[in-house]
Amino acid sequence: MKFDTKAIHIGEEPNFEHTGDVTIPLHLASTYARKEVDIPTKGHEYSRSDNPTRQALEKKLASLENADYALAFSSGLAAISTVLMALLKSGDHIIAFDDLYGGSKRLFDQIFGENFKIEISYVDATKVSNIKDAIHINTKLIWLETPTNPLLKMCDIQKISKMAIKEDLIVVVDNTFLSPFFQRPLNLGASIVLHSTTKYINGHSDSVGGCLMTRDKKLYEKLHFVQNAAGAILSPFDSFLVLRGLKTLGIRMQRHEENAKKIAKFLIKHPHVSSVIYPGLKEYAYAEIARKQCLGFGGMLSFELKASLEETKKFLEHLKLFSIAESLGGVESLVELPSIMTHASVSKEHREKIGLKDSLIRLSVGIEDVEDLLSDLKQAFKTLKSK
Repeated sequence: MKFDTKAIHIGEEPNFEHTGDVTIPLHLASTYARKEVDIPTKGHEYSRSDNPTRQALEKKLASLENADYALAFSSGLAAISTVLMALLKSGDHIIAFDDLYGGSKRLFDQIFGENFKIEISYVDATKVSNIKDAIHINTKLIWLETPTNPLLKMCDIQKISKMAIKEDLIVVVDNTFLSPFFQRPLNLGASIVLHSTTKYINGHSDSVGGCLMTRDKKLYEKLHFVQNAAGAILSPFDSFLVLRGLKTLGIRMQRHEENAKKIAKFLIKHPHVSSVIYPGLKEYAYAEIARKQCLGFGGMLSFELKASLEETKKFLEHLKLFSIAESLGGVESLVELPSIMTHASVSKEHREKIGLKDSLIRLSVGIEDVEDLLSDLKQAFKTLKSK
């Protein structure tokens, strides 16, 4: 079964024993009655442990990442926390990409690092040798974003996974930026795939959630135990929304990419722009890896203005169709300034070390008519001094 067909049908097969719904019903019950004291009705006991709507979503999510198991959570950070709680103990060490979403780094450093004594090494994972050199005797896990947020660095999942297998390490890949439509890390050897379902998976900016997918039964059982025990599950209503959003994931991702390519090509020629980072450009630093492991290049891009921080803020504030907002992956276009928004919790020293400048702008390109988006950018550029 092909991707778009799975996105529509898996998990939502009509149940002819009941009403034959063509979409999974919204099951809001918090608990389930049983006729016999020791036999739960069709296995259902309590909605934190198992909800039919969430179960349908998890089945669909697993199919799209070519996984055997999936788990849905109340946020992407809840999914990340579950991985760390399930697989690590105090004194363990993880290796993480040095360019991470600010919320992930804050969670690693200030919660699991400070409170639970998990050791973290941040490395430039674009070179496999940097990861290998960072392995300690207590290393348990490698944490990757690819492309990264917001510099869109890309690492070779397959090479890193092969090295990790030899070292008996778990590889977790945050696949939020590309979605399973454009990249499937489990096919490349990763142990666990993570998504913020808030983004492309749902795609309509009306649900916060996260998910984990894996093929490893032992890993799944550990993750599932924490999902139930800690309780950060995705609500039935949010599960229903994400199921709805997934049905159009394929066609949405195609339009996101189509628009992003045109905008990237416009920006790279603009006199006020010093650099553009987009995996679909021939100038992209990791183009060889992108062509090797990705099925497409997505709708996220970053660019630097030849401008001060104040001028950059002024540029953003004059945009009309691009809403200034955190998050990404919705049908509407968003713009943000990572240094003072999504990555404000990252120290200036670390931002400078990885190349995240104050003038770097991140775009989440939506599915509007691209000519309208280009016109919006052109009128905002007029606010800048002539170059």
